Amino acid sequence: MDDDALRITVLGSATPFPRPGNACSGYLVEGGGVRLWVDAGTGTLAELQRYAELGAIDAVWISHLHADHSADLLTAYYGLLYAGLDLPLPLPLLGPPGIADRLAAFLTNGPDRSPVERAFRVEELYDGHLARIGGLTLRTRAVYHGGMPAFALRVEGGGGASLVYSGDCEPCDALVELARECDLFLCEADGPVPGHHSASQAGRSAADARAGRLVVTHVGPGTAPAEAVALAAAAFPGDVVHADPGRCFVVGRAECGG
Repeated sequence: MDDDALRITVLGSATPFPRPGNACSGYLVEGGGVRLWVDAGTGTLAELQRYAELGAIDAVWISHLHADHSADLLTAYYGLLYAGLDLPLPLPLLGPPGIADRLAAFLTNGPDRSPVERAFRVEELYDGHLARIGGLTLRTRAVYHGGMPAFALRVEGGGGASLVYSGDCEPCDALVELARECDLFLCEADGPVPGHHSASQAGRSAADARAGRLVVTHVGPGTAPAEAVALAAAAFPGDVVHADPGRCFVVGRAECGG
């Protein structure tokens, strides 16, 4: 891993459930000497291990607690504690308020609360949350996703490269401010439904933020990826691509391998 580069690999982009060859929302962000697992949707733990062992992950960041963004935290819990991995525990987990108790409720099968904190050192997100993981700076803003706690993320590397991930949310000023002049904007495009961006809205948010490049992800089942790219491109003058599973981008430079 090149410590000076900031790169993101798509582990999955399917919604609302995984498809053959495409897990739900999940991304591996690498840079600053660390590896960050961003969203842990269904199926992403298996895909993560194509690129890095679970024991090589330095922190996890979760946008919200819908299963297609967080369900694989449950299997990660067992992997961290019982797979004989040689790593310091607990693993930093940055997520919405209540994430530890939500995990415990799923894992517990009896009167005693499951010891989630043995596997994860939980830090709850809030609007304006700031964290530093190795050489990466993580900035979080609250966004609107149907009234549940939901967040968007900006990651900045030491070399000045920046990427922004919308999570799931409606278009909003907070997201545009967070994404202002970022090199790569990863924006969901589930469709014209409450709590989400459509592909056209993703293009407009990217244009308003003056982002360098737009990657549309979490495209709803009623829209083909190529159609989503075309709709977003009609509203955004820069380069637009789809978050194909396994696709990798060196932020601010070329696509991985290209």
